[in-house]
Amino acid sequence: MSTQTYTGSCHCRAVAFTVDLDLDQALRCNCSICTKLGAVWAFAPKARMTFTSGADALDDYQFGQKRLHHRFCRHCGIESFAEGVAPDGTPTVGINLRCLDGVEIEKLTPRLHDGRSL
Repeated sequence: MSTQTYTGSCHCRAVAFTVDLDLDQALRCNCSICTKLGAVWAFAPKARMTFTSGADALDDYQFGQKRLHHRFCRHCGIESFAEGVAPDGTPTVGINLRCLDGVEIEKLTPRLHDGRSL
């Protein structure tokens, strides 16, 4: 696969966006929040994500070292993405692939990230 443009949203569709992602870079994290959320992630520079609606409907949750901003819809509670900074300093988004339209998670082979040990 290569980078493609996807549409995505929270459950109630108040928060909607487009993003350019490479799904071959998918990962599963075993930290406490990702395990409970059941998310499968792919990351991209924040500049590759555009809101089509609902940026004002977002709320923020941080925990642990508070490096990531877990963004969720204040109406339905779904975390469709997280924001942070890549090791090279680039503002980055992690997209919850379960929130993308038409993506079949079971057909992906996400690599494991050991967030639990960090």
